Amino acid sequence: MSDRIVRRPDAPPPRLDEVDERILWVLASDARIPNNRLAAAVGIAPSTCLVRVRALEDAGIITGYRAEVDIARLGFSIEAMVSVRVHAAARHELREFAKRLLRVPVVLDVSFLAGDKDFLVHIACTSTEQLRDFVADELSGDPSVATTQTSIVFERLVADREHQAGSYGELRRWQA
Repeated sequence: MSDRIVRRPDAPPPRLDEVDERILWVLASDARIPNNRLAAAVGIAPSTCLVRVRALEDAGIITGYRAEVDIARLGFSIEAMVSVRVHAAARHELREFAKRLLRVPVVLDVSFLAGDKDFLVHIACTSTEQLRDFVADELSGDPSVATTQTSIVFERLVADREHQAGSYGELRRWQA
């Protein structure tokens, strides 16, 4: 657990300069990069880089570092996205419903949605039976759930920021 002070969620975000954004860009591509290589990549001294990274963490802009795990290699051969709509009478319980889902072991993440569905639940299962049990017991069996729709993930592709664009500024300027 970090002893850093985390910025309050209602506090205005800090102003970032080009160096901060370059640091974030490189870290988003490779969170394991050593500080000296990160500093060299963005053109600043390692000590300055370390101070900036800590400031970005303290400001709540960097929220963590994680490993990408190939869950299929761990025996989770079924990945699915389940969209969920709750009954209108249960709208006041949306946050609690999401928190409950996050405690279910097969749930990887839950996204709140705008539109005709309320949630998108990303799950990983060892079998179709486990998937069925999750949908039947945790979702359809919940009186607050109106509808579900399950989509099996055949393959998950992740954007490679290094080859997709050169900076967050480039992403901001992108037009179709």
